[in-house]
Amino acid sequence: MKSTKILFASLLIFISLKSIAQKNSNSKLDNPLVTDRPDATEASSSVGKGVLQFETGSLYESFQTNNIKNESYTYNTMLIRYGLLDNLELRLGWDFVEGVTTVNGNKLDNVTSGLSPLLLGLKLDIAEENGAMPEIALIGHVFPVFSAGQDYRPETTGVDFRLSLSHTLNEKSSLGYNIGAQWSDDSSEAAAIYTLAYGYSISDKWGMYAEVYGDLPEDSSANHFWDAGFTYLASNDLQFDAYLGTSITDGQDLLVGMGLSYRIKPKK
Repeated sequence: MKSTKILFASLLIFISLKSIAQKNSNSKLDNPLVTDRPDATEASSSVGKGVLQFETGSLYESFQTNNIKNESYTYNTMLIRYGLLDNLELRLGWDFVEGVTTVNGNKLDNVTSGLSPLLLGLKLDIAEENGAMPEIALIGHVFPVFSAGQDYRPETTGVDFRLSLSHTLNEKSSLGYNIGAQWSDDSSEAAAIYTLAYGYSISDKWGMYAEVYGDLPEDSSANHFWDAGFTYLASNDLQFDAYLGTSITDGQDLLVGMGLSYRIKPKK
């Protein structure tokens, strides 16, 4: 299975680097930035050649079973996106996480903390929206074992890939969705992943979204979640966000987070 993961990652990189399709990035730079946060649905377009975009934030998650409560604090959900070509971006991400367990109201001393595995990936634009045809991008990541802190270090390298698609419904609303698969959490089984998000522009500055997302492992129970939130566009290159959610199946009682995204354009 490890060799299969490496083969897939190599194939994805090869396809991306061999692509010669070029999209005109001028419209991307003139319009407000498009981000991959705060929802789980990844955007269906890359940032554009020469663009450096930072997307970061913090979040809190909790889940309680009987008298045991697990809490997770992620202090930095940094994703760095850089446009190698008009239609291809490099993606780097790293989170710092702290986990706390409470039993019968008493906090245990074995607090876990450290960096999660590095996210290393690419996003490739495949098609622009054209009538009923959605905008489409291909995204792939690997998560090297050596890059994680001791408390969050898996035994095997994780891999995921997805197709990201979106439709413009009207001037104020849009629909985005992702479909793909992942191999993670030291499991040899693949898990199908999906997201479906509805976005609505309240004004030129304010936006909102609601989504459902989850994964369907081959030999385990499916996991389904929902979240919703708001975005505020301070300028074409700076956006703030806040959101909350929970799980539909067991696994998460509360998710709440906030963050910002900032774009640095190349000099003309």
